[in-house]
Amino acid sequence: MVDLSADEEDGAHHSSESKDDQSSSPNSSRTLEDEFSSVVNIPDAAVMQATYRKCKLARAQEDYISLDVKHTFTNSGMKKNSEDSESEPDDFKDIMPFTPKPQTLRQRMAEETTTRNEETSDDSQDEKTQDIWEQQQMRKAVKITKGQDIDLSYSHESQTVKKFDASISFPPVSLEIIKKKLNTRLTLLQDTHRSHLREYEKYIQDIKSSKSTIQNLENSSNQTLSFKFYKSMKIYVENLIDCLNEKIISIQEIESAMHALLLKQAMIFMKRRQDELKHESAYLQQLSCKPETSINKSLAMDEKTQWILEEAESRRARRRQARILSGNCTHEEGTSSDDELSSADMIDFQKSQGDILQDHKKIFEDVHSDFCNIQNILLRFRQWREKFPDSYYEAFISLCIPKLLNPLIRFQLIDWNPLKFDSIGLKQMPWFTSIEEFIDCSMEDSKKEDSSDKKILSTVINKTVIPRLIGFVEFIWDPLSTTQTTSLVTQCRMILEEHSTCENEVNKGKQDLLKSIVSRMKKAIEDDVFIPLYPKSAVENRTSPHSKFQERQFWSGLKLFGNILLWNELLPEDTLQELGLGKLLNRYLIIALLNAIPGPDVVKKCSQIAAYLPEKWFQNSAMRTSIPQLENFIQFLLQSARKLSRNEIRDEVKEIILILVKIKALNQAESFIEECHLDHLRSVIKEFE
Repeated sequence: MVDLSADEEDGAHHSSESKDDQSSSPNSSRTLEDEFSSVVNIPDAAVMQATYRKCKLARAQEDYISLDVKHTFTNSGMKKNSEDSESEPDDFKDIMPFTPKPQTLRQRMAEETTTRNEETSDDSQDEKTQDIWEQQQMRKAVKITKGQDIDLSYSHESQTVKKFDASISFPPVSLEIIKKKLNTRLTLLQDTHRSHLREYEKYIQDIKSSKSTIQNLENSSNQTLSFKFYKSMKIYVENLIDCLNEKIISIQEIESAMHALLLKQAMIFMKRRQDELKHESAYLQQLSCKPETSINKSLAMDEKTQWILEEAESRRARRRQARILSGNCTHEEGTSSDDELSSADMIDFQKSQGDILQDHKKIFEDVHSDFCNIQNILLRFRQWREKFPDSYYEAFISLCIPKLLNPLIRFQLIDWNPLKFDSIGLKQMPWFTSIEEFIDCSMEDSKKEDSSDKKILSTVINKTVIPRLIGFVEFIWDPLSTTQTTSLVTQCRMILEEHSTCENEVNKGKQDLLKSIVSRMKKAIEDDVFIPLYPKSAVENRTSPHSKFQERQFWSGLKLFGNILLWNELLPEDTLQELGLGKLLNRYLIIALLNAIPGPDVVKKCSQIAAYLPEKWFQNSAMRTSIPQLENFIQFLLQSARKLSRNEIRDEVKEIILILVKIKALNQAESFIEECHLDHLRSVIKEFE
């Protein structure tokens, strides 16, 4: 009983302290009540009044309050003091607080010390501290629950460690259960993996979409630059076309003026040659026949003929003198090109040509180089091809460039003469080198092997150069001039052989050019070849005018024969053989040789004919009979060899055998050797077999 009073007294003391604490921190006490009201049952008023009476009785019996807080309330004690509860004042409720008993000062200090020491400890100590704190709060809140004494003492020794209770039974575990749980776990992981894969695919799709968006944005930024470029290119091409349309009229006028000047010069030479041939042949015919004509008419004709013949002889004398000075003593009369002009005609020609070239330079004087320089124009299209190759090829620019460059190329070709030996070649012209450079860059930049740009040069040659070349062939070229023919063959060989990549168009241009060449040579054979036949009495004397005229005309025809055969490998063989052998050799040259006196001069002429024949015609090693068109020539060689053999002129006979061997008339040569018993010449045949 004493202990109880002491305990209650101490409890009252703590209650007073608790009131101070509650007054200072009402929120804290209210929080604790709220926290533990759901866990601990608060004693009712009857229990608390009984407790109060017991504390009062204890104070009356004892003069001290026991420090031992361990005291158990009994139901008997509570019943013993129950009667005194009625005498208590009604203000008990005001005295007894409805709050948990607070800790003593010692306990709070111990708790704070323990908390500071355990802050530096590991996670396990934090958990223990949390548990201790919860137990302390529970002791503060509850002292007695439903008549049961609660031990409010706290010590580290009273802490109990939770141990595994072996008496607790767990459900039985089997392999099927484990397998089922593992399968469930595996299914869950697979579902998670599939969801991750779906997320990954979504991320990949988002990345692609982002890249596409970025590309579209970049392209949208490039579209502005593309639009500016196309717009500037459109304006440039329009200005270029307007400029060329304006200048093409002047180019055509200058081109026509130059062509007319050259045509006039060619007609002078042709007319002079035909007049000389006409008057000299007529004069020699009169000398042979001695026709009776009126004196006045004879004198008039004689004056005109005399003047023409004197002019022709003076020109031949000047050329003869020039050859002597140069040391050329093997020249034959009639093989030179009579293209000399008088001083007056030469001055007039040079003046007219100078005026044309002066006007030619003024055509593009007022034009910027971007619109008249082919290299600058091609540079613009090259930039287009490098920046936007797809649109460049889709626009078929390779077909447009030749048409744009046509006026400018014609402008540069105005002073070009393919018949002059010292004329500049096409490869050295600025437009030619610019186009070649443009094509070479196209082959390097373009990924397409069948780039259409490589056909630009062939198209330009076909559309621009060949038509101008055909004009020279038809109206200006003199097939009897070896210099003009050699230069023309060189230009045509370069054009037709080295630049034939554009097969269809170049073949058409090539056919047109070759047709014009063949037509011009036929006309030359019909108009310019004339070898008269005189009585042997008139030509036996080598110094007679008949003999000289006949010799000049034969060598002139033989020169045309050689000029025709210069077109070997350019003209078809059958066409060349028909022109050279069928129309010229068999119709004119052989007849003149048959009328000549056999001797060294005839053998020399036959050797020259054989020298003009292309070696390609006789390269077949199994060939022992010559081509059919040479049959008349072979028979003439055999006839001449028999005559010379009877006269015992052995050197010329051997020369004829060599000619027969060269033209692959081996069977005829062997027959002749057996016929004439010239066994020493069999070795000549064996050398060529």
